[in-house]
Amino acid sequence: MSDDELIWRIAGGSGDGIDSTSQNFAKALMRSGLDVFTHRHYPSRIRGGHTYVEIRAADREVQSRGDGYNFLLSLGDSFARNPQEEAYYGNEEIKPLSENLDDLREGGIIVYDEGLISEEDVEAIDLHDRAEENDWHVFPMDLRGLAREHGREVMRNTAGVGVTAALLDMDLEHIEDLMSDAMGGDVLEANLEILHEAYETTREEYEFEHDLRAPEGSHDAEQALLSGSNAIAYGAIDAGCRFIAGYPMTPWTDVFTILTQNFPDMGGVSEQVEDEIAAAALAVGASHAGVKAMSGSSGGGFALMSEPLGLAEMTETPVVLVESMRAGPSTGMPTKPEQADLEHVLYTSQGDSQRVVFAPGTIEEAYEQTRLAFDIAWDYQIPAIVIYDQKLSGENTNVDVDFFDREVSPDLGSTLTEDELREAAHDNSGKFKRFNYDDAENGVAPRSIPGQKGGRFLATGNEHSPVGHISEDPDNRVAQMDRRLEKLESIRRELDEERESTQTYFGDETADYGVITWGSSQGAVAEAIERLNENGHSVRGLSVSDMTPFPEKEVTEFLESVDEAMVVEMNATAQFRGLLQKELGRFGEKLTSLLKYNGNPFEPAEIVEGYQVNLAEEDREPTAQVRIEPAAGD
Repeated sequence: MSDDELIWRIAGGSGDGIDSTSQNFAKALMRSGLDVFTHRHYPSRIRGGHTYVEIRAADREVQSRGDGYNFLLSLGDSFARNPQEEAYYGNEEIKPLSENLDDLREGGIIVYDEGLISEEDVEAIDLHDRAEENDWHVFPMDLRGLAREHGREVMRNTAGVGVTAALLDMDLEHIEDLMSDAMGGDVLEANLEILHEAYETTREEYEFEHDLRAPEGSHDAEQALLSGSNAIAYGAIDAGCRFIAGYPMTPWTDVFTILTQNFPDMGGVSEQVEDEIAAAALAVGASHAGVKAMSGSSGGGFALMSEPLGLAEMTETPVVLVESMRAGPSTGMPTKPEQADLEHVLYTSQGDSQRVVFAPGTIEEAYEQTRLAFDIAWDYQIPAIVIYDQKLSGENTNVDVDFFDREVSPDLGSTLTEDELREAAHDNSGKFKRFNYDDAENGVAPRSIPGQKGGRFLATGNEHSPVGHISEDPDNRVAQMDRRLEKLESIRRELDEERESTQTYFGDETADYGVITWGSSQGAVAEAIERLNENGHSVRGLSVSDMTPFPEKEVTEFLESVDEAMVVEMNATAQFRGLLQKELGRFGEKLTSLLKYNGNPFEPAEIVEGYQVNLAEEDREPTAQVRIEPAAGD
């Protein structure tokens, strides 16, 4: 076991404080100079049920979760439904230990709380035999007993962190600083006592025969630990968004909550409403009234937004929606990641819809593309959607603080002032020709805001004349539809010619083989390509963010440069590959698929193996729980 990286997994039950403990430990590792990346696995239960958080830390850039892990802190499940083995769900108390053993690397460390997990439980899962086979180093500790001596049982997590620090030969300074920031008085004093006693007891009672130690590193700039949800929310704030409406639904709720917490300090408004139809409708109404507005949901909640989304498209009301994917259909697996809502987001609504869809793959892209979504929506008077998943929503990684040192953009895009309205086209009754198609540059007919002098017009979900009256005239219909469709061509032209590409490239530009992905799988693909090239393969990668309008030029150039390409995505029906073949059908024979849809994100090793079996044509089946789909015609 090398000290190249630490992958620490803390496991317990929902309600055991696993998330908060892991966040603080990740911050401590970050403050010590390491790059960190977290992965969160939790059940769709309020309390109880096996949950874990994994922290990968190294003195180098960390782009994804790792392959397995090397340190397990198992607290047991304090809120297990039934401790009896014959219960339908089995012995839940011990699952934070028993269900994490398969992924533990050879030579790894196990710390478990013998205050909850008994020796009988340990024997039932053959832990000792498996530890001997895999050279695991096992440290039973009565974490609950230690916590009770100094305070309350809930402080067992602090004891677990103390044991971890001792086994990894870590300094306690950064952990103590974080505790001092979050606590005070007797609570702080008790936690510090527990931390130090756990640390000292571990060092006194055990001889360390393992090689695993915390890596050492340093940062050139101040770091912040953020999730994709943080980045989307901060991007919206800096884009000038000051209204959000929503209804809670995992995992979109995080964005909604962050904005709701921040808006009071900046004059923003947040409304929690009765359902997602109302949420999207309120956002459309707020935008119509002149404020930058957004809404969002996940899966079935976003399905309810189909009608307001169509209304925004027909009335050409700018609005930003976010869709946070989770495993479906229906309720599916609400807390597990999947990339299976792509077609839903692209095509939901009525008729020939017009919208922009961005799919960020990293924290930085989530921020940048949320701002871009607002810019495009308000410049072109079109709905823009940011689609991401539970993985990007909840994973935390460190980002340079000065990355967010940007100017706020309150600009309302193609909205006329009253002076400009005086010069604009009006009909004989004085109504503003809001939907004028005679001189609409790039398909955009500038809009007015209710209350502006000279800006009166009608807004309706029906097809309409230039001033908004309902119209079923064939010539008007064709003119209005063509004008609206022209916006997508203009947006694509702007993205290609006037802005930095939102697609991400990695690997050797002269490579023979390609890997294409989208969204949150980007980091695992990038690391897999790096490994493949280090091992003598010739591979390059492309992560596509622009779902529509589609970046035809960039993807064409990429596919023309390689002999074959593997499309990596987290769904069972190859939805992104389907989009590629729809837009660029001539490349269908070059495209194969690597699909994963078991509720867990890709690990880099799974993509490496997928490449070896799929493109390198090794005669074997992949060992991982993935599926390979051959090229069209094979």
